[in-house]
Amino acid sequence: MITHPERDALQNEIHARPRQPVATPQRVSHIALLRPAHSARDDPADPLVALCARAGVAPPASRDGHFFADFGAFRLKRERHGEFDDYTVYCDGGDALAPFAQPAIDALPADWLAALPGALIAALHVALLPAAEPTPGALAAFVGGELCGASIADGAAAAYTDFRVDARGFTRVLVLDRALSATYAGRVVQRLIEVEVYRMMAMLAFPLARASAAELDRVEHSLGALVGRLESAPVEEEPQMLGEVSRLAATVERIASEVGFRFAAARAYHALVRQRGAELRQQRLPGLQTLTAFLERRFDPAMAFCDSVGRRVEALAERVARASALLRTRVDIERERHNQELLAAMNRRAQLQLHLQQTVEGLSVAAITYYATGLAAYLFKAMKTAGLPIEPDLATGLSIVPIAVAVALGVRHIREGIRRRLHGETAPR
Repeated sequence: MITHPERDALQNEIHARPRQPVATPQRVSHIALLRPAHSARDDPADPLVALCARAGVAPPASRDGHFFADFGAFRLKRERHGEFDDYTVYCDGGDALAPFAQPAIDALPADWLAALPGALIAALHVALLPAAEPTPGALAAFVGGELCGASIADGAAAAYTDFRVDARGFTRVLVLDRALSATYAGRVVQRLIEVEVYRMMAMLAFPLARASAAELDRVEHSLGALVGRLESAPVEEEPQMLGEVSRLAATVERIASEVGFRFAAARAYHALVRQRGAELRQQRLPGLQTLTAFLERRFDPAMAFCDSVGRRVEALAERVARASALLRTRVDIERERHNQELLAAMNRRAQLQLHLQQTVEGLSVAAITYYATGLAAYLFKAMKTAGLPIEPDLATGLSIVPIAVAVALGVRHIREGIRRRLHGETAPR
C-alpha cells in the first residue's frame, strides 16, 4: 500500500496541543498577542529562542506550533494559532488571602516580555487553590465588579470571576479545587483560558460591525432614493442613475470584502466560546450568575449584532443587484422604443423614396418618349424626301403612343431586374 504523504501529520494533529497537568496550588498567567501582518511563523528573530538560550533550554523547532519547557522557576507554554500567539506561564504555589498578589507572569524577564511582537488582545490570571469557602481576602480582588461564579466539573471545583481587567490589564479567575486530578485541573484551566481568549477574538468583529452599520445606513438611504426615482425620472437622468447604482454596488462589495473574514472568524470563535463553556459543566452557586449566563447577557447580543450586520450586507447586495437590473431593464425598454421609432422613420423615408422614384420614372418615360418621337419625326421627314407617300407630322403624332408604351415597358423591365438582383431572385426563363 502507498501511504499518503500527509498521513502522519493528520494523525498527530489531535495530539499537537496537549493540555499540561496542573497541581494545586498553582498560579497561571496567560497572554494572547495578535501576530503582526508582516510576521512569519518561523521568523529567525523569534524571542522565545533568545529566552531559551538565556536559560539553557532547548529552543522550539522551526514551524513548531506548540512549545513547552520547564525553566525551573516557571514553566512556559507557547501555542501559535492562525491569527495570534499565546503564552501560558505556570508557577507552583499560591496565597489564599491574596491569590493574585504574585501572578505567574512576574516570573518572566520584564525586558523579554516587553519585546514580544504583536498587540495584546487577551490577558488572564488563574489562581488554583485548595477547596475551601472563598475567604473575604480572596474575593476582595473582585470588589467593584459584578462577581459571577459557578460550580464546575460536576462539582469537582468552583470558579469565580468578574470578567474585568485589573490595573495591569489582566482578567482574573479564582478556581477552588475540591476533587480535581492534576490532568483534569489542567483541562479546566485551559478551558477557562480559552473562554477568555476566544471571547476577545470574537469581539474584534464588534467595532467593525458598528462602523459598517453606519455606512450601510447611508447606502440604504441612497439606494431608497434611487429606487424612488426609477418610476418618474426622465430619460436624460438614466446615465447618471446607472453611475449611482454602480457606485453603490462597489461600496457594498467593498464593505463585504472588509468584513467577510472578520465576521466568519467571529462566528467560529463564538462557537468555541459556547463549546468551552458547555465543557465546564457549570452549576449555579447561590446568589451568583454562572460564567456562561454572565456572557450571554452582553457577549451573545454583540455577536448577534455582528451576524445581523453580515446579513444586512448580503441583503443590501441583493437589493442593489435588483435595482441595477430594474434600471437596466428600463434602459433596454427605452432603447427598444427608440429603435422602433428609428425603424419607423426609416420606413417613412423608404416610402418617400419609392414615391420619388415612381415620379422620376414617370418623368423619365415622358422625356424618353419626347426624344424618341423627335428622332422618329426626322426619320419620317427623310422618308418623305426619299419619295415615300408619308405625311411626317401625322406619322410623328401617331408614333407617340407606341413609343410611350415601349418606353414604359422597357423601364418596368429594368426596374424588375434590379429588384430581383436585390432580393436574390432569378429571372424567369
